[in-house]
Amino acid sequence: MPLKDQPIINQSSVIKFLLLEFSDVREHQILHFVMFLIFYLLAAAGNLLIIAAVAYDHHLHTPMYFFLINLAIQDMGQVSVIIPKSMTNSLMNIRSISFSGCVSQVLFYTFFVSSDLFFLTVMAYDRYVAICNPLRYEMVMNRHACIQTVIVVWISSVCYTILHTGGTFGFQFCSNVVNQFFCEIPQLLKLICSDSYLFEIGIIFFGIIIALGCIIFIVVTYVHIFTVVLRIPSAQGRQKAFSTCLPHLVVVLIFAITGIFSYLRVNFDSPSSFDLALTMIYSMVPPLMNPVIYAMRNKNIRNALSKLLL
Repeated sequence: MPLKDQPIINQSSVIKFLLLEFSDVREHQILHFVMFLIFYLLAAAGNLLIIAAVAYDHHLHTPMYFFLINLAIQDMGQVSVIIPKSMTNSLMNIRSISFSGCVSQVLFYTFFVSSDLFFLTVMAYDRYVAICNPLRYEMVMNRHACIQTVIVVWISSVCYTILHTGGTFGFQFCSNVVNQFFCEIPQLLKLICSDSYLFEIGIIFFGIIIALGCIIFIVVTYVHIFTVVLRIPSAQGRQKAFSTCLPHLVVVLIFAITGIFSYLRVNFDSPSSFDLALTMIYSMVPPLMNPVIYAMRNKNIRNALSKLLL
């Protein structure tokens, strides 16, 4: 729905932001709450089951599942940062979020999303080594290397998050109306009233370059994987490899394309419904699809869950 014009304000007077309403009709607000609740429960349950299965079954204590459990933690954090607040606003018929709450949302959401992309990149490399260089897998992906990789991912995500969060809230805001259902950086940058054009371009393209680098690496890695898989004489072996790799690649591309496109539109006025659709795709689809791809289609995870739940 269109937003009402708001008076120009200074950053010093901003004590809260107004988020986008899905509807001003009470029945529609309740429907939004129920739909987001169902989505959140499904995403949370799927990722929690992965974490529990990997932790429970010692046979899954391998590099692949070590990275998978970290990915599940990031996905859980990603939806937990944005979904509950949106549900609360709809249920209570409000649209506000405090200034500190908005800062926290940007801080944690950026951290979880960036680390999520980094872990997807690491997992693609893990599959590349396992399929293309199986004899060197244990040497390359040893316990020490895996722990170092996770530490690097977390530190890189923290640095990236501090840069974006500190930069975004380091300027004065002309409005407190965020044209999104959570505090999303592109929408916050549109509210900055100081001469920050170069900063906006810099912060956006820095993130896009990092994302593109990860995506190109993932795509090239899977090209090599598919090349090796096509040489497998067994049709069943090829089908098994493709059934695992293709859905992963599709989800990564959906996440990357919609996310990058959302950030590229920071300097353009666009319908709130279009921005909302893009954001919902890149922020909500991967956390729900990753458990399906890595758990429900994975025989080892299913067996571990059967032992855990029965």
